[in-house]
Amino acid sequence: MTQTVSQQISARALTLLDLTNLNDDCTEADIDALCRMAETRFGSVAAICIWPRFIAQAKDLLADKPVKIASVANFPAGGIETLEIVDEAVAMVADGADEVDLVMPYRAYLSGRRGFAETQIVRVKEAIDTKAALKVIIETGELKDPKVIRAVSDMAIGAGADFIKTSTGKVPVNATPEAAEIMLEAIAASQRPVGFKAAGGIRTAADAAHYLGIAGRILGDDWATPETFRFGASGLLNALVADLEGATDQTGSSSY
Repeated sequence: MTQTVSQQISARALTLLDLTNLNDDCTEADIDALCRMAETRFGSVAAICIWPRFIAQAKDLLADKPVKIASVANFPAGGIETLEIVDEAVAMVADGADEVDLVMPYRAYLSGRRGFAETQIVRVKEAIDTKAALKVIIETGELKDPKVIRAVSDMAIGAGADFIKTSTGKVPVNATPEAAEIMLEAIAASQRPVGFKAAGGIRTAADAAHYLGIAGRILGDDWATPETFRFGASGLLNALVADLEGATDQTGSSSY
């Protein structure tokens, strides 16, 4: 059966999804359900993104599956205890995490401690080295100023980020097309193999298509792959599957 253009985009977006449950009340049963959802009849998502305490459980459930496990460090507040955060990231990788989503200490950066924020990224990158990918969350909705978003993107890339990510999904303003454009332009200017992750508030197939369109315009239509581009979301999966099944695009229920 021939897919529509919308369905082709939805099929692509599904493979770029970090299916996420970072709810405060997440349970082991929720992780069981999330791992089942990660493989659909239309293919697998790129990864699941979960709290560190569930990594080992997910590792067992996804054994021999193509789905990566991402978890979060310094999340969601972006604190400043670097040694603790390094230990946290190392423990996550030891438990089986393939990717570490690190919240940059954005409040420290905004207060003038820019070198501290950069050093924290460097230290975590050194600690996990080639064992796991480092996705640095810069919290664009709190940085606000486009010039600051660009400066922080450049800084994170220079400090060793494998991905730069918009948001935790835990603040009033999360991913926006405007922030995505700034971050993708920073990646293009760096000429480094750095990926981009949009997280928070992306709920529909049309939302996903819009972000993919921005990436295509800046970095090329074929640039966005699971190795270079991710959506951090939970409800988005339902919308993509609905589109692929020929139903009306639905809004996901999760705030993340």
